[in-house]
Amino acid sequence: MSALLTLDHVSVSYGRIQAVRDVSVAIEPGQIVTIIGPNGAGKTTLMLAAIGLLPASGAMHFDGGDLSGVDVESRIERGMCLVPERRELFHDMNVEDNLTLGAYSRRAGAEIKRDLDDVFDRFPRLRERRRQLAGTLSGGERQMLALGRALMAKPRLLMLDEPSLGLAPLIVREIFHTIASLRSLGISILLVEQNARAALETADYGYVLETGQVTQQGKAADLIGDPKLISAYLGGH
Repeated sequence: MSALLTLDHVSVSYGRIQAVRDVSVAIEPGQIVTIIGPNGAGKTTLMLAAIGLLPASGAMHFDGGDLSGVDVESRIERGMCLVPERRELFHDMNVEDNLTLGAYSRRAGAEIKRDLDDVFDRFPRLRERRRQLAGTLSGGERQMLALGRALMAKPRLLMLDEPSLGLAPLIVREIFHTIASLRSLGISILLVEQNARAALETADYGYVLETGQVTQQGKAADLIGDPKLISAYLGGH
């Protein structure tokens, strides 16, 4: 099976500081891949480079097509979608309008209405709050809205940056359950996450990024049992 997204020997610099060094990552169709590691390791930087928001050296391909010189909007049109750490919702707009904006590049009105109903089925709390302003939602509800809005774009690759950040443990479990359930839609997911245990329990494959370099990779089920990773990232148990 050929990878949906490949990053080959990618490096990213901020001025003289090299934040990502010679990193290679591959994501197969329908696969959940996580990148874990400490703060400042370059995880978010790598994701921003993949979506085209940061310049990078090395090669990137999506669905077999070269991404060099391809701008952010064109990457989105090809089926890539980023849910950033800050979620970037329109706080003065209601839930339904935020979701509908996720489908801005699509034209089929009836299909968009059906997809909106699908999102409300997946996130019943959003249906209850469809007329509520996004800025008045709880942290967990905002993350659900950010995920729902991304799904409205019908992505083939969903890139999630720290989806559990700032959320209560119960909500974190709910969010990761939802992420795992997206496999049934055939969506590939690249998951950058501080909560290494939850990420590896959800993912198929994982990469460990430290000081801008991949130090370890493998099946998530193998990584979660690795003694070195357990002591460094998984709370020692």
